[in-house]
Amino acid sequence: MQTLTTQFNTQSQTTHQNPFLVIDNVSKIYPTPKGDYVVLEGVNLQVQKGEFVCVIGHSGCGKSTLLNMVAGFSQPTDGLVTLQGKRITKPGPDRMMVFQGYALLPWLTAYENVYLAVDSVHPEKSEAEKKQIVQEHLAMVGLTEAADKQPGQLSGGMRQRVSIARALSIRPEVLILDEPFGALDAITKEELQIELLKIWNDHRCTVLMITHDIDEALFLADRLVMMTNGPAAKIGEIVDIPFPRPRDRDRIMEDPEFYKLRNYILDYLYNRFAHDDE
Repeated sequence: MQTLTTQFNTQSQTTHQNPFLVIDNVSKIYPTPKGDYVVLEGVNLQVQKGEFVCVIGHSGCGKSTLLNMVAGFSQPTDGLVTLQGKRITKPGPDRMMVFQGYALLPWLTAYENVYLAVDSVHPEKSEAEKKQIVQEHLAMVGLTEAADKQPGQLSGGMRQRVSIARALSIRPEVLILDEPFGALDAITKEELQIELLKIWNDHRCTVLMITHDIDEALFLADRLVMMTNGPAAKIGEIVDIPFPRPRDRDRIMEDPEFYKLRNYILDYLYNRFAHDDE
């Protein structure tokens, strides 16, 4: 891929020393009656331990397909995905995924949903240890008082908090977020973004997150991976987010660099890679 020269720090696929997560020349092809459908083609990405990386692009560009391969739900047709030098071939507790649709068991309480994850991954722990882990993570997302409520009794924001608590309770190496706040109202969304950033600052697990929200990416991420359109989508550009941490939303939005960078990304998505509706 060519190196891109702009007013921002955009990257080609530079090689880092001892990368933590590597997506190496990955393609994904599905056979159809009309021939092969190429979802992703020649995707290369290296992620360092503790990085927060957001992925953005139009619908159909293979974002979820790419993250599903990191999670182990799907395998590349060509290329490979490795974590700490080991090929990812199946799901595992070192990678946990949080979906937009929460994926909670509706007949279990918030406490029981988190407990199920802890018990499945750490059956050797004592009951007291497992209970402590569950309570700690529900408290982390502000749900101690709602521990005995079932998902149907919780708001959308509270359900997503349970999903995040469940994912973090097993201490994954990589937290994978597939548009986790996409279905939430603006106020709840901003609240959860702040909570997620605080949790990440405290624990520094590696995060891969799909978003359609440019402001969200600029607030949360270290780097923003911008996909080209599908079919045969690939990484078009990777932009370093320059704002220092810890981040304050109001301060970032007062920075002229925020709007320059936002407009650059908008231009990429809606001019250079606008969907051809015809």
